[in-house]
Amino acid sequence: MTMTDPIADMLTRIRNANVAMHDEVSMPSSKRKLALADVLQREGYIASYAERDNTTRPGKTLTIEMKYSPERDRVI
Repeated sequence: MTMTDPIADMLTRIRNANVAMHDEVSMPSSKRKLALADVLQREGYIASYAERDNTTRPGKTLTIEMKYSPERDRVI
């Protein structure tokens, strides 16, 4: 299935992971997604991000580590 809006998909994945209190979320990577993840990290909304080679599909995977307070309150 093709994705018509990859940035909206990225933000939706982050929002869903945040609501479900997941520690990290993964998605297909792109230059724009990496740039957006960098901004989110610099502004303090996510803990970190990393781009890794995907072993099951072509391309790379962007993994974002979600950020929560010590009491597990959401930052976003």
